[in-house]
Amino acid sequence: MDISRARSETPGCSEVIHFNNAGAALMPQAVIDAQIEHLQLEARIGGYEAAEVARDRVAACYTSIARLLNCSSAEIALVENATVGWCLAFYAVDLKAGDRILTTEAEYSSNYINYLKVARDRGAVIDVVPSDGSGQLDIEALERMIDGKVKLIAITHVPTNGGLVNPAAEVGRIARNHGILYLLDACQSPGQIALDVEAIGCDFLSATGRKYLRGPRGSGFLYVRKALLETIEPPMLDNHAAVWTARDRFELRPDARRFENWEFNYAAVLGLGAAVDYALSWGLDAIEERVISLAGSLRTALEEIPGVTTTDIGASKCGIVTFTKDGLEAPDVCAALRKQDINVSNSTVKSTRIDMERRGLSDILRASVHYYNTDQEIKRLCAAVAAL
Repeated sequence: MDISRARSETPGCSEVIHFNNAGAALMPQAVIDAQIEHLQLEARIGGYEAAEVARDRVAACYTSIARLLNCSSAEIALVENATVGWCLAFYAVDLKAGDRILTTEAEYSSNYINYLKVARDRGAVIDVVPSDGSGQLDIEALERMIDGKVKLIAITHVPTNGGLVNPAAEVGRIARNHGILYLLDACQSPGQIALDVEAIGCDFLSATGRKYLRGPRGSGFLYVRKALLETIEPPMLDNHAAVWTARDRFELRPDARRFENWEFNYAAVLGLGAAVDYALSWGLDAIEERVISLAGSLRTALEEIPGVTTTDIGASKCGIVTFTKDGLEAPDVCAALRKQDINVSNSTVKSTRIDMERRGLSDILRASVHYYNTDQEIKRLCAAVAAL
């Protein structure tokens, strides 16, 4: 990979050392330009008229995301963010009293809150699959927990707090074998990990644009397997998702866009499309290889600093590196590094309560690398952490 070119095409690289890519990555110039050009067009000719001009480029966004996931563009819905996409899929599942939801110990709080809501409102049952010795979801335990009452398997692919990549394809195999719906929260995955929904076997996949895809905030997408579209209905509809065909009837769209609503932030959509195209131009396999290599170097370097403990888990790890430093609170470390133009973040027990309580953690630091980061930046970060 031509890292010099990647950095020259990323204005933020000249301003900060950015290790908060799992929060929001630095946008490349192509993504910035796509958004600004459309906003300027809206200002000149009007919002509806600009959308009409951009119709083909908006349609191309679906095609690009389909290439990213190895699916059909008819299986893609554009949404405001990953949480909206996830909730649209989750609440489309008709969960009733006694229906079981199987999830992971490292499940993200937003998802788990909604499990609790349907447990309270409908009587659904939440069952947490234990982790294996590496920290990932225990596949054998998942298999043992399957029975006729399991209605949904819903897991986070890459949790926010430990570098872990859960075995999504193995989960998909079990879900298919038993005819169980499978919802994958892939918020942290696209843009750092090569994804193939056919190989994974999920029925739904939700993701955001702002993280490793390097797209704008307020953008995301939802994949819905085509075979489901004849039997599943979104929890909310408008006259984009369906057509009012008679006074007492309506007809749903035949594709995944039934999960959309009519109003779009078109600048963000075009920015998302540009981000996906930009990632595809580098190659997801090449990106994944570099991200994993940089993360490995960072873990090794951090472990050599007195008082620093890395807290990553899993048989397979990604670009998220988590750690603590003795005697220092994570938010204070973030603030001190920010004064040196080094961006990291922190993750608290409120984000992944079950996993962090199990591991005795309350607040950890998170440094998430991307392919445009460098070994020199890793050295700068480690030197700054050591000096605190």
